[in-house]
Amino acid sequence: MQFFKRIFKWSPPRILAAGFALIILCGSVLLSLPFASSNGSFTPYIDALFTATTSTCVTGLVTVDTGSHWSVAGQVIILILIQLGGLGFMTMATLFALVLRKRILLRERLILQEALNQNSMEGIVRLIRKVITYALTIELAGAVLFAVRWSFDMPIGKAIYFGLFHAVSFFNNAGIDLFGQFGVPFISLTGYADDPLVNIVTMLLIILGGIGFIVIADVMDYRSTKRLSLHSKVVLSTTAALIVVGTLVVFIFEFSNTKTLGSLHWGGKILASFFQSVTTRTAGANTVDLASLRQATQFFMVILMFIGASPGSTGGGIKTTTFTVLAVAVLSMIRGKEDIVLFRFRLAQERINKALTITMLSLTLVIIVTMILTTTEDQAFIKILFETTSAFATVGLTLGITPELTTIGKTLIILMMFVGRLGPLTLAYALRPRQERALFRYPEGKITIG
Repeated sequence: MQFFKRIFKWSPPRILAAGFALIILCGSVLLSLPFASSNGSFTPYIDALFTATTSTCVTGLVTVDTGSHWSVAGQVIILILIQLGGLGFMTMATLFALVLRKRILLRERLILQEALNQNSMEGIVRLIRKVITYALTIELAGAVLFAVRWSFDMPIGKAIYFGLFHAVSFFNNAGIDLFGQFGVPFISLTGYADDPLVNIVTMLLIILGGIGFIVIADVMDYRSTKRLSLHSKVVLSTTAALIVVGTLVVFIFEFSNTKTLGSLHWGGKILASFFQSVTTRTAGANTVDLASLRQATQFFMVILMFIGASPGSTGGGIKTTTFTVLAVAVLSMIRGKEDIVLFRFRLAQERINKALTITMLSLTLVIIVTMILTTTEDQAFIKILFETTSAFATVGLTLGITPELTTIGKTLIILMMFVGRLGPLTLAYALRPRQERALFRYPEGKITIG
């Protein structure tokens, strides 16, 4: 009883970290059992743990092919973990509480505020209702469109199942797919590189899942409010700019590469370039062989993955707002301006400090894990950097080394996915000891910079 009282007193970041860890552990135990595998045998626990983590953290990196290794029961467990991880376990718990007409207490509202990365608790339950409604509506629409398209390629029952699984997976930016059961493992969507419907629906699901529920709610309310918040303006403009720049870079560097875009017609080249730019923002699906991309393209994709999606979304990375705030801060410093201004709004110094802290923590983590993996894995540096960044940003793209990782490598990638889903700053808050209020301040000092 004392243990549960102690848990109840935990800070919201610590409860979030413990909640995700508990879901992963439960999922890993279930996935390791014989009923979860297609051949009815036990799955090595490290692979079950890896799969449970990549599903709950909506990453998409897999050590065993999802379509061929797991039974239908195992795939359903993965699907549930993706939904829980994408929307957040507190969001799902709130859904059940609302259905049962239970009151959402102050403690629960604080945790929801932390989970959705909100600045205040005002309207948090109303936002949760919108999150659930928008998510289920978008996933259902995607499932129907996928099912209609794939009914031409497979029996209608399987097409419906595939439509539902992939709509949930892509909207939650997990990128886990089932196409490996058709004979070629880890194939993703490479068989649909020039299919307009599959590409467009997938990209829309990824973008909607990646811009965040706050922005979706803001856009949906625009008809009545006639205005967008500063957050929504920054997210939408940055997302659009990164997608366009990413598309141009992939198109230019891979245009003549016969192993990627070179063999496609003009429409296919543009579509594939667009898709790779969108999916790099934490989605995990791909329509071309990423291992065959030129190293310049692979490195640029590492940068896009590191930036990631937007706050309050199903994606990872340092987030688009963090990137924009730092970029504008640098430009303001170069121009000699004291204030950091975005869309005629001045940003508080606290926002700049938080953006800098998140970026430095994230960069340090990626560098350290990459250095360790270069000693434990017999792989090229660019592949290890790509894998590490993909895990941290919960992207799920790989250059083909995930199944070949050693036990140490798998463990490190599992930790990276977990940290990436929670966010390094949230995890740091969860692990830090209780802070005591400082009773004094040190005198200001001067140090030469630059």
